[in-house]
Amino acid sequence: MNKAIERRELLLAAASMGAMSIIAGCSTPPPPPQAEAAPTPPPAAAPPAPKLAEAAPSMVSQATTPRAYRRDAASHLYGQNSTRIYKGRMPPLLYAVGVLQVELDARGNVLRTDWMRAPSHAPEVVAEIERTVRLAAPFPAPVRMGHVTYTDTWLWHKSGNFQLDTLTEGQA
Repeated sequence: MNKAIERRELLLAAASMGAMSIIAGCSTPPPPPQAEAAPTPPPAAAPPAPKLAEAAPSMVSQATTPRAYRRDAASHLYGQNSTRIYKGRMPPLLYAVGVLQVELDARGNVLRTDWMRAPSHAPEVVAEIERTVRLAAPFPAPVRMGHVTYTDTWLWHKSGNFQLDTLTEGQA
């Protein structure tokens, strides 16, 4: 039995060698040697590309505290949503009142929002306020603080118009 296995292994080895010889014969010959060209000097190191400085923020806040920054943020939100600001004194009964904390980076981009008091009976108002804040970015850059987390109270009328407590005209 061992001789039969040895014979089979020899036949397989011979067949493999034959197949490799055939395959090697089908390959294309190597290209003729070319005349040796003068060596090219290595390319000079290109100077590093200048870093593009980020454009300065278009709006800046000189506030030194989150409470002072809140007025700049409220003014910015009013400017971005002028058609949605409730004009005059708000009625005594509001559809929703929410307290939202907004964290901004040094350039005024919204990093996150956290509800201190969400109007849970009006989830559509929660979503709309968050959308409004994110669409208003970038806010004035808090250049004297680096970044800021400020809190404001949203007073929401059933019409969908609102006022912020920071700039409210009060209630009737």
